[in-house]
Amino acid sequence: PGRWRGRERAASSPARGRVPPGAARCSAVGCFCSALGSVPGLREHGRNLRALPRAFLPGLECDLATNLVGQPLVKQQLLSGVREFLATPNPAKPLVLSFHGPTGTGKTYVSSMLIRHLFRDGLRSPYVHQFSSLAHFPHHEQLQQYKENLKHWIQGNLTACGRSAFLFDEMDKMHPGLMDVIVPFLGPSWVVYGTNYRKAIFIFISNAGGEQIKKMTLDLWHAHKDREEISLQDLESAISKAVFESPQSGFWKSGIINEHLIDFLVPFLPLKRHHVKQCVTNELIQQGLEVRQDIVQGVADSIPYFPEEEKIFSSTGCKTVSSRISFFF
Repeated sequence: PGRWRGRERAASSPARGRVPPGAARCSAVGCFCSALGSVPGLREHGRNLRALPRAFLPGLECDLATNLVGQPLVKQQLLSGVREFLATPNPAKPLVLSFHGPTGTGKTYVSSMLIRHLFRDGLRSPYVHQFSSLAHFPHHEQLQQYKENLKHWIQGNLTACGRSAFLFDEMDKMHPGLMDVIVPFLGPSWVVYGTNYRKAIFIFISNAGGEQIKKMTLDLWHAHKDREEISLQDLESAISKAVFESPQSGFWKSGIINEHLIDFLVPFLPLKRHHVKQCVTNELIQQGLEVRQDIVQGVADSIPYFPEEEKIFSSTGCKTVSSRISFFF
């Protein structure tokens, strides 16, 4: 348990708070500058950091508009939050995003997209740290050790790079109480454990609240209203209540919720059949395959939908689209 391994590299023991091998300490400008190599005309100097939001956001905005299907609230929340955060030289607190929604609606996809635009090496960057409940915190009896490991891991990496990003996947499967150890890193204090951490980004990804989102979307459909008419305020209230009151959720009675440390709660809506068709088309193009309408229709028809009788929304979103395409060639 004292040694965690990421997807691409072995990591030093978080219990000692050390930095991953080969991760150079970043300059005062911050590690987001490691992404600037892909932005023409920008160099890794402090005077260019203010140009980052203007150079970075059009690329992210275009990527969201082109590749993210059926999620207008995500585009609105994400661009608003990131724009404001990057434009502030000395933010009051880290940017804390929480993605919620049914499976296959784009939560992991959008988090990867955001990281790809912020860091030149994307998820392989030494300044991006991913955590999964099953991979990193599998045993409840080792909860106290996990807390110590996690605290020292975040502290050590923020000491090396204040512009680090931390992604927590499967929050609905996290051990209740584990996340409270990172509460001090998420608030507006200037320094924690001797480290200035206010330029970091924390992203939580969870299916929790997905059932509430599905119910509200379905209720709108029954009321003959479009899913795009759903209220962000209504969703936020329903999701917060669901994740805070569920004993199985990593947010259960958490200080993260109690102290209102999440800046943007980002809801992902269930996808309709025409959204699935868009996903199929995008995937065919990405794989360099011919876009044939019979294949688009066939893949879309092979996916289960709910409710059982009307079959309006995809039960798995676009999650299985890529694997299903191979059956049609």
